[in-house]
Amino acid sequence: MKHVSAIVLAAGKGLRFKSRTPKALAKINSKPVIFYALHTLSRHPSVKDIIVVANDRIARKITEVVRRFNIEKVRRIVRGGGRRQDSVSHALCVLDNRTEWVLIHDAARPFIERACVTALIKQAARTGAAIVGVPVKATIKKVRSLNFEIRSKSKKQKPKTIVVEKTLDRSKLWEIQTPQVFKRNLIFKAYRKFGRLDVTDDAMLVEKLGVAVYVVPGSYRNIKITTSEDLAIAEAILKKQAA
Repeated sequence: MKHVSAIVLAAGKGLRFKSRTPKALAKINSKPVIFYALHTLSRHPSVKDIIVVANDRIARKITEVVRRFNIEKVRRIVRGGGRRQDSVSHALCVLDNRTEWVLIHDAARPFIERACVTALIKQAARTGAAIVGVPVKATIKKVRSLNFEIRSKSKKQKPKTIVVEKTLDRSKLWEIQTPQVFKRNLIFKAYRKFGRLDVTDDAMLVEKLGVAVYVVPGSYRNIKITTSEDLAIAEAILKKQAA
């Protein structure tokens, strides 16, 4: 059986969440957001251990969550970095020597499914890199900003005007989620060569190696808790699943 180590990222600043409670600890149906991802991953037979990345503010609270819900596969909680890729790097440094595959997941996505994790691991075993995503529903336009000054007697104003450059072909666009699964030596190489770059997901670094990254179709239920309003959506998803 494959030895997969899961890295769960909970060190984000959550600026858009606008709450005193960090989003990883916000409650959905009386349980912390991070519980759901940890619970699903800990019950998957291929996931042998879990490393949680968190900032000092919430590390102790996450330890309490792990103990309260008896999530045995959480092996370690490590300190997060200033950027996402710094946090992942910290976790990569403490991987088990037996780890063959690395699964990276955002704690703010509570509704990952076991079947999806299985499909990702199988795809990564064949190709080295697999990510989950869904086709884009909305029309996506590439835009640019036009900044200009208007001088008045009272003060200068710099209105921001946005103009469309082009409309992108929606049939070729997918919204990428997590988890993302990579062969251990591949993600290590990507981080050694390109870890200093600013990226929004780990697959971008692997892509820069010239390695093909394969997409596994996912679920629109795999939402990311970004704003406090998303908690209400998450509650609705749970109610529908329980019905």
